[in-house]
Amino acid sequence: MSQLKVYTKSDVLSHTKVRKFETRLGEEVLIATDPANITASIEQSPAEYVLLGIPEDIGVRASEGQGGGETAWLYFLKNFLNIQSNDFLVGSNILVLGHFDFSDLSRLIEANATDPQEKIMAYRHAVHTIDEAVEPVIRIITAAGKIPIVIGGGHNNAYPLIKGAAKGLHKAGLTPLAQINAVNLDAHPEFSPVEGRHSGNGFRYAEEDGFLEKYCVIGVHENYIPQNVWLDILNNPFVDCITYEDIFVLEKRTFAQAVAHATGFTEDNYIGLEVDLDAIAQVPGAGLPPSGLTPLHARQYVTFASIDSRIAYLHICEGAVCMGNGCSNPSTGRLISYIVSDFLKARE
Repeated sequence: MSQLKVYTKSDVLSHTKVRKFETRLGEEVLIATDPANITASIEQSPAEYVLLGIPEDIGVRASEGQGGGETAWLYFLKNFLNIQSNDFLVGSNILVLGHFDFSDLSRLIEANATDPQEKIMAYRHAVHTIDEAVEPVIRIITAAGKIPIVIGGGHNNAYPLIKGAAKGLHKAGLTPLAQINAVNLDAHPEFSPVEGRHSGNGFRYAEEDGFLEKYCVIGVHENYIPQNVWLDILNNPFVDCITYEDIFVLEKRTFAQAVAHATGFTEDNYIGLEVDLDAIAQVPGAGLPPSGLTPLHARQYVTFASIDSRIAYLHICEGAVCMGNGCSNPSTGRLISYIVSDFLKARE
């Protein structure tokens, strides 16, 4: 776990604006009591939720996408820790564990890859390193009966989250098999073929390795679905897809009905609750669609699904504050903090 930076109280307070007559979440959240023993710190903590960052864009670059996904975590954290602690939300049920640092991998690849194809293959190999670092931490958190809230990073991290949660919940005796379901709000199906790990095939790898049982994705743009992936979805009874066009263009069902369908499809097991910010129009990320969901849709999705499902983890990814192509939006961090606070309020 050498890539995991475990936060101290001073780390948390350095991002918290303490103000007279007010109490912010950053003043109340918990931290690991023994950074050298993460397992004991998590198991002994009274917190139900464990907040963790994976600020990397390696998986997105491995999928030949734009970098920038590593910028969201810090902006989110600064916004989240400064939410008012009040009757609607308190911080004492949240353990802020820290974040992973994979910047050395990116620097090594950028300095040594000799051509674009070699760089892509190096990034895909590096994603396995991320998988191996993230999965055991998620396994420890879920085995302790707690819910990870993970801010990315690329959607490649769905794989170690699914794998770690499946193993952890099974170890805790909460599932008969090391297997969970997933619901994803996304403009892309993220079910690309097994061709080396990247941000577009985390769910495919999780299914093929036996850790993902059922998967439903909401809001996919028909223009972004490769024909081979679409046929795989149609022919797989354990995978379902509700397109953006079916909901908002053809109006075959409402957005709330789409979410209800997804939670009903996966209700027989715990779910990994996934939010890919490229589903939201004009949010900088790997996709940045001109037409898409609104921030309100994302907030409603997390709220409705949290109330209606057994949650293994929450994962928010593919958002950025500063993109490699120059796009930027500092409010992305605030949007993520709204979504996380909605999740916590719905759970309570």
